[in-house]
Amino acid sequence: MITFDSMNLDPALIAAIKEEAYDKPTPIQEKAIPIIERGKDLIGQAQTGSGKTAAFAIPILNRLCKIAPEPDSYNKVKAIVLAPTRELALQIGESFHNYGRYTSVGTGVIFGGVTPKRHMKVLKREPRVIVATPGRLLDFIQQDVIELSDVELLVLDEADRMLELGMLEDVKAIIRQLPKQRQNLLFSATMSGPVKELAKSICKDPETIVVKGEKKNLPKITQYVYFVEETHKAERLIDFLKFETYESVLVFVRTKGKADRLAKTINISNIRTRALHGDLNQSERVKVLTMFKNKEISVLIATDVASRGIDIDRLSHVINFNVPNVAETYVHRIGRTGRAGEAGISISYCSKVEEPFLKRIEALQGTKLTVKNKSQN
Repeated sequence: MITFDSMNLDPALIAAIKEEAYDKPTPIQEKAIPIIERGKDLIGQAQTGSGKTAAFAIPILNRLCKIAPEPDSYNKVKAIVLAPTRELALQIGESFHNYGRYTSVGTGVIFGGVTPKRHMKVLKREPRVIVATPGRLLDFIQQDVIELSDVELLVLDEADRMLELGMLEDVKAIIRQLPKQRQNLLFSATMSGPVKELAKSICKDPETIVVKGEKKNLPKITQYVYFVEETHKAERLIDFLKFETYESVLVFVRTKGKADRLAKTINISNIRTRALHGDLNQSERVKVLTMFKNKEISVLIATDVASRGIDIDRLSHVINFNVPNVAETYVHRIGRTGRAGEAGISISYCSKVEEPFLKRIEALQGTKLTVKNKSQN
């Protein structure tokens, strides 16, 4: 059996990994870590919740631990990790910090939505790993406040999401500023044509790994669908929140305005709820997420900006107030629950106009969702 102890990792990393209570590498970690350790470019396809952050963070930290101190280059940026959202960047940065807590490798996280002065302080600490959203990193590059001539590794995480959010040109502009000789790692939950073209343009003779969700874990996310017209969805959701048993509920809606309106409606019913979306500034977003993680609120209404950027322990329910029109987005959403071996429940409220979206989801999964009501309201 492959273990972290058998992977020739720095003892400081092994100590931190054990404190994280990791039993053994997940499939993507088992496959990716040796490839990255050999210095090969890598294209990795794996769903959210598969452990892919550790799959690249651990070998990157291991490599940087081995770099001997040199006055001219030791404290320069060696690795860049690009993430599509601020939440995901913060999550990745936290993972690097946790795995590298006993090493001398510093990690800095920079993203939009806060004053540049805050990130200037981060850069002054001379982190060797920078986790960033593309737009803010490109701003710093163009202002000549960050030096990337010593970068040895580039990671694109959630590459499909970057393309969905229109970040391709920023990513390409950043890549043009990096040394030609570097190791490239691209991770994506889906491999559409544009993602494949992006991978082809940056990776040199890459190895490819595809890790599908383990079938034994699928039953732990029980998936229900209610056929409900749009005008009745809020009433249906409030009835659920009042009368059903749950620990915490993440509700996905299509727009920022709907998130605010729905959160207000639920709060009127004396159910503590907050909205999370891109119009909140960073301090507000962090505050809302902290409240949800600490169980100070039990319901979070979110747009898809949060679908891959938050990691909540014991998230019992994901509710699709709006069925997404992209089937893969549905998979990413429900992947927020049923993690770490725990059971989870997904509920979708499907209106008549959303039924074609539901069919795409069922086709992608190869199974039909359990219908809880036979007729539409």
